[in-house]
Amino acid sequence: MPGYHTRLNWYKKQQCLSKSLSIKLKHWLFDSGSLTARLIEHCNGEFSVKVIAIKRATPTPDEIAALGMRPRSHAVIREVHLCCDNKPLVCARTIIPVSSLRGALRGLALLGNKPLGVVLFSDKSMRRKPMEITSLKPGHKCHAWTQCMTHTTVWGRRSIFSLKQQELLVSEFFLPALFL
Repeated sequence: MPGYHTRLNWYKKQQCLSKSLSIKLKHWLFDSGSLTARLIEHCNGEFSVKVIAIKRATPTPDEIAALGMRPRSHAVIREVHLCCDNKPLVCARTIIPVSSLRGALRGLALLGNKPLGVVLFSDKSMRRKPMEITSLKPGHKCHAWTQCMTHTTVWGRRSIFSLKQQELLVSEFFLPALFL
């Protein structure tokens, strides 16, 4: 999601329940368990993580607001595709404020192609705040980031995770290939 001026509107889960979303989409969007574990099961073990970018940059204004960061603060931003048989099914974007990269969490910036979900859901200190939901319409700057080649709406969710009392934001966008 390049560009500081890229904005998304995020909604609480309850605001999206009345929308005409397919049952299959709702099962993926509103599942509170590990997306990594669910994708590994879905892929019959042919799961992989493809790193798109890991950089130190300024998150978008809605990401800064969600994490309560100061305007134009820097974070480590990790963008990946979660794949099945090397086919991208989910685009994920993680925002780790520089202030969170202390102690045990320093290694989060060095995950490479290892899944973040394994780290998050194996840590007993992990807490997850309520999910928020968004949709990316074709033509929106963030739609291009997903590298989705179809002109369909891409639905996503995000959550703030707390590990060892340090917060990070994880956004996940479900690509049409997941529903084929």
